[in-house]
This record gives sequence, structure tokens and C-alpha cells, in this order.
Amino acid sequence: MITLRQLRYLVSLARHRHFGRAAQDCAVSQPALSMQIRELEREIGAELVERRPGEIALTDTGLDVARRAEHILAAARDLVDFARHRDVLSGRLVLGIIPTLAPYILPRVLPQLQARYPLLRLEVRETQTKQLLAELASGDLDCVMLALPAEDADVESLPLFTDAFLLAVPAADPLPAHSRVDVADVDRRRLILLEEGHCLRDQALAFCATKRRDQPAGLGATSLTTVMQMVANGYGVTLVPEVAIDAELRDARVKLLRFAEPEPGRTIGLAWRRTSPRGNDFAALGAVVKQALDRAG
Repeated sequence: MITLRQLRYLVSLARHRHFGRAAQDCAVSQPALSMQIRELEREIGAELVERRPGEIALTDTGLDVARRAEHILAAARDLVDFARHRDVLSGRLVLGIIPTLAPYILPRVLPQLQARYPLLRLEVRETQTKQLLAELASGDLDCVMLALPAEDADVESLPLFTDAFLLAVPAADPLPAHSRVDVADVDRRRLILLEEGHCLRDQALAFCATKRRDQPAGLGATSLTTVMQMVANGYGVTLVPEVAIDAELRDARVKLLRFAEPEPGRTIGLAWRRTSPRGNDFAALGAVVKQALDRAG
């Protein structure tokens, strides 16, 4: 009979493509993991792994089985959650959050969350949207906070707030500080963006698209803090989400300009698997987030 343990080992092997690293990830010996994979292949009646010197590859069947195994493991975790979590926001909850939210949202939310729900054991994972959704689907995360929509048919979402974009320019920039600017005022050739993979980069490019197809400045960064330092030193301009202003606007060499209506922005919300039984937990978490941001504002 196929076991959840075997499926977990296969999913880890699909992720790491290496028996040793998968065994370490699963906290078992490499021979034990290899034996369970062999047993899984016998139960299924198909080869799942191509074994090569120094590396492995999953067969087409192996890849399909691994994808299905992720959903089975996630459903099993949801079943455990259903049995364990009868009180709202109690026990362990693993939250994923994108890097352009984490340093600005969490310091406001965590104290209120801890005070209101002392039985909650929150764990946080910060990474980019694509990885968050993959880990959500596999069951490694319970819910994620990100820019909506979450492009996954098996995900439910809860909008929390609208995060407007502002234009950050060097203080000496001739654009007037108190008037609204238009997208045409953004010099796309001077636009500094986060590196590939950040949804904020894609949103900025979509908003600032022009017929001239000017390329943004050949500069990329892993954090908004780095981008703002580039702007402060005259390397270009950037779009800054409003939620980050209090933390990032600490330099007199930078000024912020609001856009004309309708202001560009992003909708921030929570997303979770449709099969998760913890909808009440996520609604309560969303309520704490909105209340914390209202107080901060």
C-alpha cells in the first residue's frame, strides 16, 4: 500500500533532485529514502526516477505522481488542521509573505496578533510570489499575504487593503513636489526596478509601459531599501508602495510624488488552499491586519 511517507519522500526528491539532499530534508538516511522510493515504484508499477551517476531525474510518470502527491499531502495536512484547530488562531500557522510587504506589515501586525491570540504559534516565510504559491499548493504554507489576484484555480483569497504607488525621485528633480504627476512624467529610461521575480517589478512595468518601449535603467536590486538609496544618489526614479513609505523615506535627498487619479496601486490580500478548513483563522488574521494598519495610519 502506498504511504504518505513515500509520497513525502518523492516530493522532496522532486524538489532537490538528489537522494542525499532529499534524505537530509526528510531527516532519514539515504538508504532508507531510496528503499521507500523503490517500494513506491513497485506499488505503482512504473519507474519514477532515472538514476544516474551523481544525479537523478524524474520520469514523466514520476513528475506527474509527484505533482499529485503534493495535493494529497496538502489535503492530509488540512485534515489534521480540521481535527486540531477548533479555537480560532490557535496552534501552529505558517504564513508566507512577499518581501515588499514583510518588513512594513509584520512590525505593525505581530504585536496585536500576539496580544489577541496568545495560543497562536506563528511561523513566517518571506519569499517571492511564485515560490509562495508553490509552497502553498504543496502544504508547506497555510496561507500567504501577497498582491492579488493569486493566479491559481485552487486558491481562495481575501482582499485586505489597496496599496497605492508613489513616484520617488531625487530631491532636486524639477517635478513639483505638491502637484499630481502623470504616467507620462515617468522617464522609463531612469526607472529603477527590483530584480526579476518580484511582482512589484512586473506591476511597475505594466503601469509605466509606453509606446516608445524605452527600457528601464539597467539596475536591479533585491530590496526597496537598496532601490531608494539609488534614487537618493541620483541614479534614477522608482515606484514605491505606500505601505513602505514610513520605513523607506528617511532621506532628505528623496521626494515622493503622488500620481493623478486614478492612482496606480496593488490590492493586498490573503490567499489559501480551497481545501483548507481554517477559513475562520484566515478571516481573523485579515481582521487583525486591517485593524493594525488603520491604527498605524
